[in-house]
Amino acid sequence: MYTVDLDEFELMPAAPGLRVSFPLHSATGTASTATVLFELDPGAELGTHTDSAEELLIILAGAAEASIGGEVGRLEQNHVALVPAMAPHGLRNIGSETLRVLGTFSSSTVVSTFEEPFEPGGPQLFVIGAPMQVAARLEEAMLA
Repeated sequence: MYTVDLDEFELMPAAPGLRVSFPLHSATGTASTATVLFELDPGAELGTHTDSAEELLIILAGAAEASIGGEVGRLEQNHVALVPAMAPHGLRNIGSETLRVLGTFSSSTVVSTFEEPFEPGGPQLFVIGAPMQVAARLEEAMLA
């Protein structure tokens, strides 16, 4: 049995105010699901991006403004939001505490493409579940 304690799972800095990790995916042995765990400091945001698989965003703590497929709404602790595959989406922490989110994907390998890199000249495309870290810079913007 493979288990993950979300309170003990180590998150890695990805951008100012953003920490992230991928507890479960094809490289850890899943057949048809993957997960992302991330935290956003107050005022920080996870930029607009698309994922190749449907995702459920589960708010574990905090409050967020979510943009999903052109709609904007508020998400709070214990809310779950559906993000269709390839729908542009992003989150911003609008609360005074750390926003903590668990995302579950309907595929064990997921390609995520960000409108903007986390840092100038940095990668915009990430593959979750690849047997090795895959991140690439895009020559052209992928989202309009």
